Amino acid sequence: QVQLVESGGGLVQPGGSLRLSCAASGSIRSIGAMGWYRQAPGKQRELVAGISSAGNTDYPDSVKGRFTISRDNAKNTVYLQMNSLKPEDTAVYHCNAQVRTYYRNTYMPYWGQGTQVTVSS
Repeated sequence: QVQLVESGGGLVQPGGSLRLSCAASGSIRSIGAMGWYRQAPGKQRELVAGISSAGNTDYPDSVKGRFTISRDNAKNTVYLQMNSLKPEDTAVYHCNAQVRTYYRNTYMPYWGQGTQVTVSS
């Protein structure tokens, strides 16, 4: 079993900052790529930031320069630093990890429960 537990969401004013954390635990042999996704009401889920096992990052233009993804492999944790937040950033944010367990020989995707980020004055 693998669990991803997210924290750090909340209500902030436009221009503010939040730092999201997602810690993976369970029968983990190794973790490959990790990422953050968000989904707002009436909109399709979109990738916010991705990071490979080697540390290569990927951002869409909508957040580039404002968001930073990082990971701590020793802690099986991925972070998302969000600065200069805008109302359009309001969404439920989910973390994702490609995990190889002790019981499977291939990487499988796991998702966190989601954390609400609301940007409003």
